Amino acid sequence: MKELDWKRPKTCADANACPEVAIGANAVYVRSSLLPDAIAQLTPIEWRDLLTAIRAGEFDA
Repeated sequence: MKELDWKRPKTCADANACPEVAIGANAVYVRSSLLPDAIAQLTPIEWRDLLTAIRAGEFDA
């Protein structure tokens, strides 16, 4: 896998436990800054569905 350009939320700029996302040509990669070698690969459709669910509060406790 080529070098990815990882982004994290601005609210998490200097923290150690942050989600990080890299957008590739055909996939979206997600990882935690705590476990940078554990990378989940999503299709663009899976990424869209995940964001939709998060915004809808489907994961709120």
